[in-house]
Amino acid sequence: MSAPALFACSRCFARFPFEELSAGQQLCKECRGAFPVVKCTYCRSEFQQTSKGNTSTICKKCEQNVKAYGKPTACEYCNIIAAFIGNKCQRCTNSEIKYGPPVNCEQCKQKCAFDRQDDDKKVDGKLLCWLCTLSFKRALAKTKQGDAERRAHLKISAMHKKHKEGKLRSHNKRPNRPDVTKMPAPEDQPPNKVARNAAPGARGDLDPNSSDHVVAMTQLKEQIASLKKQITQKDAQLLSKDKTITELKAKHFTTETEFRVKMKTNQKEHDDKVETLNKRISGLLKQVASLSKSSKKTTKAEQLASANSDANNSSGTDSPSIQ
Repeated sequence: MSAPALFACSRCFARFPFEELSAGQQLCKECRGAFPVVKCTYCRSEFQQTSKGNTSTICKKCEQNVKAYGKPTACEYCNIIAAFIGNKCQRCTNSEIKYGPPVNCEQCKQKCAFDRQDDDKKVDGKLLCWLCTLSFKRALAKTKQGDAERRAHLKISAMHKKHKEGKLRSHNKRPNRPDVTKMPAPEDQPPNKVARNAAPGARGDLDPNSSDHVVAMTQLKEQIASLKKQITQKDAQLLSKDKTITELKAKHFTTETEFRVKMKTNQKEHDDKVETLNKRISGLLKQVASLSKSSKKTTKAEQLASANSDANNSSGTDSPSIQ
C-alpha cells in the first residue's frame, strides 16, 4: 500500500497527515501548543505568540509603548487600559479624529462607539463599540460552527436511516413462498405418488423466485462499489487541493518574510544615506560659515589699508603748501 499523503505545517513546515493540522491556519499540534492565540492585557487585541516558552500576554506594540511611555492608564472612552499618551487610547483617538466624538454603544451602553455614517459597517444593524463587535463576531462564529456540526450530524443520521429503510424495503420484497412440507396431501393417492407429484411442483415454485434477491443483491453491490469508487476519487481530489493550498500558504509566508527583510534592509540603507548626507551638509555649512568670516576679515583689512593709503596721500600733498 502507498504511504498516506503528508502536508506541511504553515509555521515549522514539517510534514504531517492532513487530519493532524488545524483547519484555519494549517498548524501542527506542537505549533498550536507552543504558539497559542492570546489576548493582550492592555489593548485587548488577539495575537499569536511567536516564540516557544513565551508566556507573555502583552503584544509587541504595547511592549514598545510600555518601554517608551511607561504603564498605561484607563481610556476615558472605552475604559481599556491602553492610554499611554494622555487620557485616551490610540484606537479611540484615531476614531475620534476620523469619525467625530463617540456615541453610546447599543450593547454595553457606554459612550465608546463611533458612528461611521455607513449602515454596512454596523453589526446586525446595531452601532456597537470595538469590544462588543468582537464578542458578537465570536458568538456568531461559534453559532455557525455549531449549526454546521448539527447539519452534518443530521445528514449522517438521515443517510443511516435511508440505508436502513432500503434494507428493510429489499427484505420486504422477498416473495412469500408456501411451505411445501405443510401442504396437505390428497387422501386418494398413495404416499409415494404424492411425494413424486409434489416435488416437481415445489421445484417449479422455488426456481423462478429464488433468483430475484440474488439479482437485487448483485445490483446493490455494484452500486456500492461505484459509490465507493466515486468517494475515493473525491477524497483524492480534496487531498490534492488541500496540498496545493498548504503549499501556497507556505510560499506566501516565505515571500512575505523575504519581503519584510528586504524592506528593513532598504530602510536601513536609506537611513544610513540620509545620515551621511546630513553630516556632509553640516560640514559644508561650517565651511561656508568659515569662508564668509574670512572674506569679511579680508574686506575689512582692505578697507583699512585703502583708508590708510588715502590718508598718506592727502598728507603728502598738503605738506609743500604749508612750507
